[in-house]
Formats: sequence, C-alpha cells, structure tokens
Amino acid sequence: MSGSDIDLVNRDPNGVNSHLGTLHFNDVFGEPDGVHSIDCVWKISAKCFDCWKLLCYNIMTILYGICIAAEWGCEFAIIAFYHIWIISPCMKIIEINCGICQRIYATIINCCIVPCCEACGSLFHAFKK
Repeated sequence: MSGSDIDLVNRDPNGVNSHLGTLHFNDVFGEPDGVHSIDCVWKISAKCFDCWKLLCYNIMTILYGICIAAEWGCEFAIIAFYHIWIISPCMKIIEINCGICQRIYATIINCCIVPCCEACGSLFHAFKK
C-alpha cells in the first residue's frame, strides 16, 4: 500500500479499534442528578479533557508511532517469512507423509479386515434364506 492509497478520513475502515468508541468526555465522566459541579467547571473540564487527550495522543504518536509501526512491520514480516519458508513447506511434508500412511492403512484394512467382514457377512447372508 502506497501513501496515496491511505484514507486519511476513515482511518479504521475495518473497525480494528471500534471497541474504543469515540472517547468523548461524556463517555468517561457523568454527574448524577443532585451532584453537579459549577457549569463553567464542567464546560472547562470537558474542553481540557478533549484538548489533553488529543495533545497527548499526538505527542505520543510523534515520538513513538513511527518506531512502533516499524517494529510491527518487522513482526508481521517475520510471521510471513516463517509461514512462507518454514510452516508451509512443513505442512506439505506432513501432507505427503500422511498420504503414504493413509495408503498403508487402507492396504492393511483391505488385506486383513475386509476379508473377515466379508466372511461374517456371507455367514449371516446364509441365515437370511
């Protein structure tokens, strides 16, 4: 994905962090009836909350975001590497070996068990008459 492919408006199109909601002041703080602070304190608190939330988030993303994104990029590259070069070939080896085991098992069943079952079937077939 190149920089021109990134949607700068909808930054969570798959809802990866939808559990965070919108994180508004009223989602965190609420005064029940009968216990209210002064209106100007409530309004200023809401503005301070929104301001500091955005400011701290932006500072942390500036200081750490690029490094953390680089680390996660490396982690997912390692996972892709392991799957492509180790796990998938191992799974192919297991499939090949299991295919041989399946053929051996089928041969043993056809040679040992099937004749016994056919003999018992013939015996019971005689009782049917």
